Amino acid sequence: MENYPEKKAGQTSASLLLVDDNAELLSGLKLFLNPWFDSIDVIRNPNLIPSRIQNFRYDVILLDMNFTAEITSGNEGIYWLRQIIESEPDAVVVMITAYGDIELAVKAIKEGATDFISKSWDEDKILSTLISALKLSHSKKEIKKLKTQQKHLTVQENPGYSIFNSKARSMTGILRCIEKAAPTDANILILGENGTGKEVVAREIHRLSNRSDNIFVHLDLGSLSETLFESELFGYKKGAFTDAKENKPGRIEIASGGSLLLDEIGNLPLHLQTKLLSVIQNQEIIPLGGTRPVGVDVRLISATNRPLVKMIEEGSFRDDLYFRINTILIEVPPLRERKEDIAGLANYFLKRFSARYKTKVPVLSEKAAEKLLSYKWPGNIRELMHTIEKAVILAEDNNLKPDDFTLSEKVKKSGRTSGSFNLGENEKQLIESAIETFDGNMSRVARELGINRSTLYEKIKKYNTSVPGNH
Repeated sequence: MENYPEKKAGQTSASLLLVDDNAELLSGLKLFLNPWFDSIDVIRNPNLIPSRIQNFRYDVILLDMNFTAEITSGNEGIYWLRQIIESEPDAVVVMITAYGDIELAVKAIKEGATDFISKSWDEDKILSTLISALKLSHSKKEIKKLKTQQKHLTVQENPGYSIFNSKARSMTGILRCIEKAAPTDANILILGENGTGKEVVAREIHRLSNRSDNIFVHLDLGSLSETLFESELFGYKKGAFTDAKENKPGRIEIASGGSLLLDEIGNLPLHLQTKLLSVIQNQEIIPLGGTRPVGVDVRLISATNRPLVKMIEEGSFRDDLYFRINTILIEVPPLRERKEDIAGLANYFLKRFSARYKTKVPVLSEKAAEKLLSYKWPGNIRELMHTIEKAVILAEDNNLKPDDFTLSEKVKKSGRTSGSFNLGENEKQLIESAIETFDGNMSRVARELGINRSTLYEKIKKYNTSVPGNH
């Protein structure tokens, strides 16, 4: 018999229900399987099944095909299998069958059983089948848990004010477009400056879609180095490269059944644009190191702040991919064009961060509100959010005054950081300003500048820019 490792302390619990009218078989199975299961219950009368599964959730159920003497049709086992699946749709049931019942066992699998074993007492077969069933059971539970967490996170994403409470006329058409497009599976492209709420729009589309009960996966391509693009998107098989110690699914596979947001899609290299186009067309992927295609069912939402049409003209973005990803095009306006929303957003963030830091909600003075309204907000909603958070933390009293809000004057000057037209000098100052504005958080700095972290560090080295700590 294969040397299966015994369970160790701290490992996931395992429970088994044995249902068979043969007392000797039940006793033998319980004794044999005891090292691999924390709890093993036995039932000789299948009529007790409903009460057992109602009061206790088993990881695996081992169910006989026949219980009445002289009857070998297997219908009893099929009947009880249906009862179990109806009560617990995610139940993992393995059937016990005699040699002559193989066709019936196959029928049982079509009815929802996971596998079957024969009464020949092949220890290797019994154990390997039940261990596989146990792993499947744990996987089902983990997926269910993740979906529950995902739903919770989606609900919590915008618990109060959001861009969907917008009073701006420029948002009216966008909101109507979202309502119409969300229930379809059309691919959507969201354009807009950094910090305008493109991810929020994507999550709202998912929330209103027919996939809302399934997972929403967000992949920020702007934060990945080129060496990670392919493995993050498509996954890999064990041994595909030096550090591939085990199989790992890519984000596309993880998002199957739900929605996938490819943020900063303009950063995707040309050779991977070709592979992504193939995925969209064929609805299947091939992981790195793999040979067999894996079918996927993904609603694709893409977002970027980069000029894709210009990139097509320059040859850095495929026109056929562009037409595939933007069946519906949504352009989110910057905050400076939606000044009607600033006061509402500011008050929402005041309440949000006051609750987080357990302080009394501060009052926004009239002059402070005027300062917020007069500012251009180059970092859009994200910059406003961080500005309010900093004010809540550092304010001396409950009445917020203009001096309580630190605004970046360098970025404020119509996109220019100095009076010079020297490209290198302006780029250096822009990077320094972004590092200062976002308190040295390099992931955020790279995202705001529309470049990946490796490019950012190359520019920091080139301009000898000081970095206040690693983030």
